[in-house]
This record gives sequence, C-alpha cells and structure tokens, in this order.
Amino acid sequence: MGFLKKQMLSVIEWKDASNDIIVYRFTLPAGQEIMNSSTLVVRESQVAVFVHKGEIADVFGPGTYKLATENIPFLTKMLSLSTKGESRIKAEVYFVNTKRFIGQKWGTQNPIMMRDVDFGHIRLRGYGTFAFKVEDPTKFMRECFGTNPVYRVADLVTQYKSTLVQILTDAIGESKLSALDLAANYKELSKIVEANSKEEFAPLGLKLSNFVIENLSLPDDVEKMLDERTKMGVIGDKIGTYTQYKAANAMGDAAKNPSGNNLAGLGIGLGAGAQLGEVFANSVATAKDSRKPVTIQCVKCGATIPGKSKFCPECGATQALSCPKCGEPISKGSKFCVNCGEKLEIGADVCKKCGKPLAPDAKFCKHCGTKVK
Repeated sequence: MGFLKKQMLSVIEWKDASNDIIVYRFTLPAGQEIMNSSTLVVRESQVAVFVHKGEIADVFGPGTYKLATENIPFLTKMLSLSTKGESRIKAEVYFVNTKRFIGQKWGTQNPIMMRDVDFGHIRLRGYGTFAFKVEDPTKFMRECFGTNPVYRVADLVTQYKSTLVQILTDAIGESKLSALDLAANYKELSKIVEANSKEEFAPLGLKLSNFVIENLSLPDDVEKMLDERTKMGVIGDKIGTYTQYKAANAMGDAAKNPSGNNLAGLGIGLGAGAQLGEVFANSVATAKDSRKPVTIQCVKCGATIPGKSKFCPECGATQALSCPKCGEPISKGSKFCVNCGEKLEIGADVCKKCGKPLAPDAKFCKHCGTKVK
C-alpha cells in the first residue's frame, strides 16, 4: 500500500489564484513523490523550473509534458532506482509567474535636488506607477529568489523602487528641462527611464515594461509664488507694480489680524496700514489719471482741443510752433529758442500758410510773404 500511495501523484501543476506571487515552490502532498511518467502542466504566463541538488536542471514553458526518461534526458540524473523498482524523481519544482505585474507604486522618499534656469536650486517630489515582468526565469532564480517557498511582488518592489527613482533623477538632470517644462515631457522622461532601466534589471532577469509619471511637484512655498505670479500676469499693470499688489494684500491681512490688543502693536499696525493705504491709493489714482485724455489750448483762440491736434477745430490755426532758424519746436510766448538761442518775435498769431510766428501788427509774413488778414 505504501508503494501505491507514492504512485498517486500523477499531475504537477499550479493554479495561481493570486495577483502578487512571482515564484511558488510546488509542495508535495504528504506521503507522495514525483514519480517517473507523471504529467507536468504549465499554464500560460508560467514557467516551471526543476532544481536538483541546488542546481537548475531544466526549464519548461507553457504546455503539458510527460515526465519520462525516454523523452526528457535530464531526468536520468534525478532518478533514484530502488530494489523495489520505484522510480522517484528527487527534485524540487518551482513555478515562476511571467505575467506583467501592473499598478506598482513608486514615489520619492526624499526631494530631488535640481538646478533650474528660472528658479535656481529647487527640490522636486514625484510619484507614479510602473509595471514589470520576469524576462529570464533562470537569471531571476539565481540572482533574486533563492530557496524561499514563496516570493511575492512586495519583496521585489521594496528593494528596487529606489533604483527607479535614481534612474528618474538622472534623466531629469541630463534633460536640463526647467521645472515649468517638466509637465509637458512626462512621456519622454518615462521612455528614458524604461530604456535606462535595462542596464539595472536585465542582469536580474527582469524587465521594466511600463513607467508612468503621474506628478512632479515643487515645494509648497514655490507653488504659492507661482500662483501669485500668475495672478499678476492676469491683472497686468492696471493697479501698479508687484510691490503695490503685495501692499494691498498686506492691508487685508492687517484688517483680519486679531492681535491688536496692545497699544504699541495697534500704533504700528495703524501706521503701516495708513502708509500702505496711501501707496495703494496713489497707484490707483495714477492708473486713473493715465486713462484721462490729454488736452491743450489753441495757440490762437484759446479753445480746449485734444493734445495731439495739429490744427484747431474751432479757428483752424496751426498748433505746431517752431523756431524759424533751427526748426526746433517752441512754446507759445517764448522770446528765445531753447535750442539755438534765436530771438523770437511771437505774438498772438501765426501764419496760416507756413505756421511761423507773426510779428505784432504784421501785414505780411516775413517768412513766406503771405498777406495777413
């Protein structure tokens, strides 16, 4: 009966019902052994590895195999022929899961230091997901697994997550991208990490099949400054400079400050508030004044006209006065030219033809000879 019980193990297989086991060591039922002519079933995304006396004997891909010395030569090394005619296979069987393990999390445990063209030295934090698979089961068994009965995803991810962050840090540094341009290059940086990971993971029999950057963020204080800079870009220069904008914000913060119970603090607060209020009021007044139309008075009739008018809409008089010698513009009532020192004879009228000043009681223009009406 003992001999018959050993013959009962006819099928060797692993029905994987988990999502986190990479390697599973096949456990023999009590009182049973792997016998000659047993059947080995390897499902898709699995590989069966036979280990004999601490060495990998053979690897079986997906399929169904009849374990017999006639068609599998390596089994002759593992058979122990007894006097009773038993053919027991003295070996351990490991099933390696070769599917993609997706949705693995990565993140920066410490900030990444980088030199930025816009902000100087800054610190980045990031997180995302990645996927991996066992590419070479033999290498993986020799380098990573050992003889544990079960090897899970968490055992691997904990060890090599920092390696991915290191590869990403090198990719960001070598790209020389500014912090503001990183978001537009997540996909390109991910491809670089996948390509550079081969040097680290291939010797272990692993392959990084996907790497996703979900976010790379700046420190909170830097992000607040960026938000204020964006607000100023939207507002423009309608209420003054950035300093005046900050002064207006400080007024609001001072009004909300409940700690004004001591006289010294109250006096300082009132003084600062008054000064800030004056700065803000002046900036708004300046902005309003800059929007008012500029006007001048006609050099002949005194009517109020637009500042850039060349002729008066009331009397038609030319508004441009110039020195008859050098042609430099002069103001009404000037006795000498500020450019060349020419003595000017400027009365109330100018010549309607050439625009030059007329001498008092002149009947003809001395510059062009036009008769004065």
